[in-house]
Amino acid sequence: MSRVSVPCHVKGTVALQVGDVRTSQGRPGVLVIDVTFPSAAPFELQEIVFKNYYTAFLSIRVRQHTSIHTPAKWVTCLRNYCLMPDPHSEEGAQEYVSLFKHQMLCDMARVLELRLILRQPSPLWLSFTVEELQIYQQRPKSPSMAFPKWLSHPVPCEQPTPLHEGLPDPGRVSSEVQQMWALTEMIRASQTSTRIGRFDVDGCYDLNLLSYT
Repeated sequence: MSRVSVPCHVKGTVALQVGDVRTSQGRPGVLVIDVTFPSAAPFELQEIVFKNYYTAFLSIRVRQHTSIHTPAKWVTCLRNYCLMPDPHSEEGAQEYVSLFKHQMLCDMARVLELRLILRQPSPLWLSFTVEELQIYQQRPKSPSMAFPKWLSHPVPCEQPTPLHEGLPDPGRVSSEVQQMWALTEMIRASQTSTRIGRFDVDGCYDLNLLSYT
């Protein structure tokens, strides 16, 4: 899964004394490290990565944003996670460790601050801590481009009105014109070239007509 580093500020360790502080036998068996995110808004934690340095057990508390009217509260999200199987031996003392959100005891959304609680019960090691701490969140999704409804669902193109709409079919007109032309040619060809006389009726002269001339 894609992830991105979250800029963080790791505060100095605060030691909790174990034993009599007035004698040399007293030693810090518990360290507290606060991690803040001054330049980040509340985010969903995806992974914590660090290099161990002789820490035997790790607990983590998270301060989460709840609402505007409710103050943020601290919640334990990891309790006594074993980093060294045997605190008195070297195994796991300087290993790189990755902790994922599915290993946490609570939801890791709206994170404001982390508190790491380190424990080392063995007196063999003079110091212990965690190094190279990195906090990761899931890469934000790219914002989807919102398109106007008319662009997402384009209207089918309207067909332009034909210029010849309402006029007779050109093919039909051409055919009728050709028929008229052919008929005209037939009439012209059938006409006789013989001149009809003034008193000629069917090739004979009408005597009545001639008598009036």
